[in-house]
Amino acid sequence: MGELIELSRTWVGENYGKSAEHLLKAEHWLRRIHPSASQAMLLATLTHDMERAFPGPDSPKQDPSLGPDDPMYNQAHSERSARIVGDFLREHQASDSLVEDVARLICAHEVGGWPEADWVQAADSLSFLEVNVDFFLGMVDQHTGGWTLDTVRAKFDWMYYRIKIPEARALAAPLYEVALQKLRKKEEEMTLLQEKE
Repeated sequence: MGELIELSRTWVGENYGKSAEHLLKAEHWLRRIHPSASQAMLLATLTHDMERAFPGPDSPKQDPSLGPDDPMYNQAHSERSARIVGDFLREHQASDSLVEDVARLICAHEVGGWPEADWVQAADSLSFLEVNVDFFLGMVDQHTGGWTLDTVRAKFDWMYYRIKIPEARALAAPLYEVALQKLRKKEEEMTLLQEKE
């Protein structure tokens, strides 16, 4: 069990750049909130966004104006990640049943739907709220991705409120509050800049 997870950690770290921290932290959170998590759950949590590390002509494009829970984007993103991760696991001699379990969990990581998937989703949200908040606030500055203060707020809200596991929601609450404080500060800074212009 440990060898495949270690190989996956290395793969994530070598291919996903700065965003690798989110996936590595997600695995850490899953181990914390669900110490008996299965190998499939750990692998899915650790690799759930890996399609973004391998951009290609079939990469889904997110339109922030459609909201953070755009089902078309989330499905395309999840299914592409499941395919890429499945290929990686097969290359490292993972069993067909393990590959299927991991792929099924990755396909559900945005929405959950059964206990194992809900734990994976919760770990994803906890990690997002711990490490991705500043990244999303920074995208408001760039004026290129279509992210506004309102769409970033919607993303933070969605990542928190979608958590179905009560103990995970409790752990996420202070992280969510910090995210909202940073958002308010960003809003104040942008208002001051506009007043100066």
